[in-house]
Amino acid sequence: MNAQMMKHSKASVKKLDNFDEAADTLLHMIAKFAGVNTVFIAKNDNCTNEIVKVLNEKDELLHTGDKLPFEDTFCSLSVDHGHRVLMIEDINESELTKELDVTKGLGSGSFIGIPINYENGENYGTICGLDTQALNFSEEHVELFETASALLSYVLELDAARNEITNLSVPLVPITDGVGILPIIGSITEERMKGITEKVLLRSQELAFDYIVIDLSGIKKVNEFVIHSFSQLTDMLNLLGITPLITGIRPEVAIQTTNSPALFKDVTTTLNLESALEYIGFALEKK
Repeated sequence: MNAQMMKHSKASVKKLDNFDEAADTLLHMIAKFAGVNTVFIAKNDNCTNEIVKVLNEKDELLHTGDKLPFEDTFCSLSVDHGHRVLMIEDINESELTKELDVTKGLGSGSFIGIPINYENGENYGTICGLDTQALNFSEEHVELFETASALLSYVLELDAARNEITNLSVPLVPITDGVGILPIIGSITEERMKGITEKVLLRSQELAFDYIVIDLSGIKKVNEFVIHSFSQLTDMLNLLGITPLITGIRPEVAIQTTNSPALFKDVTTTLNLESALEYIGFALEKK
């Protein structure tokens, strides 16, 4: 990567929160320096190749959401090439591409691409450049696409790790058909509460819950934000036709909800998890 590219990269560095943001940033960087009409990211399942991100400079060669059979694409050739940059300066002259339907559709041009892999070697897709003009690729093109692939692979792993952490922090446990338990442990921040809400609403519908028992006994610190947040969550569950039950309420929470009658107004509260399950209709027996 030359000095101009490095200078620009340092000047435009910003916090990237996920794969989508990283992909957008890298496509704009490549478009600026590679001199290729279209840069794109495709995802495949070994059957279908789907364009998930694309940036066209002049000619609209590709669009987000475009799909083709994987084996009929340049991306397939890139994956088969291994974790190296595949450069085809004239798609009409290359034995790899000249008979493909996609080549006939373009008429002429060039292609450059490299796979995006997960850490375990499994393929996610490709990051590529496409043009209707025959281009001369250089070592700088190779370095640019290799760097972009490595960064996107790293961000994929970060996204996967973040999802695992989110799942662990929202342990929604199905115990039988129609019934789930949500034990809340630790501190509640605004970001974590947002994750809890999104996860619970989504998973509750996926698992067709009729009841969710929310156990608040493991929360380290209870304040007004926490109480209002869980009150809003129970309201949302009620709207979805899911009956929430609250257990593990501490004395300080009870005092605050008494002072604010609107909180947990349509929610059954129980002393503990056992009594919540008994309310639903379960009887716990000791052996």
